[in-house]
Amino acid sequence: MEQINRIELRGLVGSVKLQEVGGKKVARIAVATSMAYNDRNGAAVIDTQWHNVSAWEGKRVTCLDKVQKGDRVSVIGRVRYNKFTGMDGQDHYSTEIQANKLAILDDEDDFPCQM
Repeated sequence: MEQINRIELRGLVGSVKLQEVGGKKVARIAVATSMAYNDRNGAAVIDTQWHNVSAWEGKRVTCLDKVQKGDRVSVIGRVRYNKFTGMDGQDHYSTEIQANKLAILDDEDDFPCQM
C-alpha cells in the first residue's frame, strides 16, 4: 500500500521571514487561501485559512529572497505536525507545510520563478 503525505496550496503571501541556518537559507512564509460560498441564508461568505510554510533552499526551492508579502504563490509539500512543551509546562501543537516546491505566480498563473 502506497502512503502519501502531499499538499498543494495556491494563495497569497502574508509575511516572509528569511533566515540562514547552517549555511542554507530557510524561509518561513504565511500563506492565505480563501474559499467563497453562500451560507444557508444566501449571504456571501469568504473563509480564509492561514498556513505556515517552511521552505529550505535546495534543488527545487531557489530564489527565496524574491518572495514578498502580497505575492501569489504555489506550494507543493507535505504536512508536518509538531508538539512542544511551552514555558508554562503545557503541551502545545503546531502544523506546518514543508515545501518541496515553491513558485511565485504571475497574472497568467505561469511560473516565471521556479523555486
